[in-house]
Amino acid sequence: MAVTTFAAIDVGSYDLEMKIFEMSGKGGMKQVDDIRHRLDLGSDTYAEGKISYGAVNELCAILQEFQNIMKAYKVNDYKAYGTSAIRETQNTKILLDQIRQRTGVKIDVLSNSEQRFMDYKSIASKTEDFNKIMEKGTAIVDIGGSSIQISLFEKGSLISTQNMRLGVLRLQEKLNHLNAASAKIEELIDELATAQLSVFKKMYLKDCKIENIIVVDDYLSVVLQNPAITGERPGVIEADTYMSFLESVHSRTLPEIAGTLDIPRENAILLFISAVLVKRIVKMMDATLLWAPGVTLCDGIAYEYAEQHKIFRVEHDFEADILSSAETISKRYMGSKKRGETLERIALTIFDSMKRIHGLGKRERLLLQLTTRLHDCGKYISMVNLGRCSYNIIMSTEIIGLSHKEREIVANVVKYNHEPFVYYNVADGESALDEDAYLVVAKLTAILRVANGLDRSHKQKFRDVRTVVKDGQLMIQVNTAADITLERGLFTRRADFFEEVYSVRPVIRLKKSF
Repeated sequence: MAVTTFAAIDVGSYDLEMKIFEMSGKGGMKQVDDIRHRLDLGSDTYAEGKISYGAVNELCAILQEFQNIMKAYKVNDYKAYGTSAIRETQNTKILLDQIRQRTGVKIDVLSNSEQRFMDYKSIASKTEDFNKIMEKGTAIVDIGGSSIQISLFEKGSLISTQNMRLGVLRLQEKLNHLNAASAKIEELIDELATAQLSVFKKMYLKDCKIENIIVVDDYLSVVLQNPAITGERPGVIEADTYMSFLESVHSRTLPEIAGTLDIPRENAILLFISAVLVKRIVKMMDATLLWAPGVTLCDGIAYEYAEQHKIFRVEHDFEADILSSAETISKRYMGSKKRGETLERIALTIFDSMKRIHGLGKRERLLLQLTTRLHDCGKYISMVNLGRCSYNIIMSTEIIGLSHKEREIVANVVKYNHEPFVYYNVADGESALDEDAYLVVAKLTAILRVANGLDRSHKQKFRDVRTVVKDGQLMIQVNTAADITLERGLFTRRADFFEEVYSVRPVIRLKKSF
């Protein structure tokens, strides 16, 4: 069995990490090395808006060292990702180009939802423990430098996710600005976090019972791997025991915390901030158990690489989580689940019958599914400006697992399902999408419009829809006893755009049922 040696690189807000893995179908994913370098990029970004020249030089030197290590391990492939510190700096593209030219390392920037989804995959890589803990109501609390993400699960299904700007480095900057005394730090963290967490509680925890909390971070998780703190199972700790641990930490100064827990002194404040945030969340949710799996973004990078390259079988259905996230958004904005299911069935039937013509893949099929679930979310705000309002809702809401580009594709397809299509040369300047992505928007819009036209009355008249491409036509055979005068009469405009995009004319063929 062939073994792939893979390097995962995380250019984080506070340090750079590279993990080396060996992957195979038989052996799964085995970590063989973990290299970390402390480099505070986040303070520059969050305070000044740009990463300093000195920090860039240090970053490049570390990446050159990573290159040498990869050569020593004979790495077959690598992936390097930047997170919030690079994502939020003002000169991201210039910075990435400079790094590529100086080190040969190509860094891709993760959107927040992509980053959190990859962290989620890192947890899922701990398959047995993950499956067991997810049997009960569970919250994943992902604490980064810039923000935290709280995702709620019931019986293994994602029910909601929300991002809040309460990251440890961002809070540290605020505390530095306040020049807070050590004794006041916890109180101030609590005050800074309370407003956002209270809103989260009102919106998402009303009918949700959370028993378990999974903690993903770079500071608290490391400490909770110590059996002296957690007991027999490293990383697993009862809520009451955690509160007692935090109380013992609270009574010490930051240098004492660093010495007692054997962590770098500069990490002590970040550990404390993370620990206090988790305490606040545990109390808010009345959770009974915490699990810190001790994974990092690098584990998720490697897991996703193995998944994409089919190196070994991935058990968890991550696409279901993405769809569940969209379903939650639809429900929040009073979307019609029944009609969404109808549109999804028809749209996917058309998509699958057009494979040889549209040239789109599995990922675009998923995006089409998302558009059917979010097709009418904007009506919550306005029945008149449904398209624009839907666009704004989708672009303003996290859909875990989607890149910003993918979310914009979905938002545009939903918008143009309700509004006249704006061509790329006209939309230039209004959209961040490139021409290829905009072409995907046109193709998916054409399909969604036809699906929408087949349920124009919102009465789900068609029990069965079958499609086949033949002689330049998309034959849509519908099986119904209902009167479809409305659907036939208003179908022409939708068919016209479909024909423009695909050079194939949709035609309704009625098979009456009695």
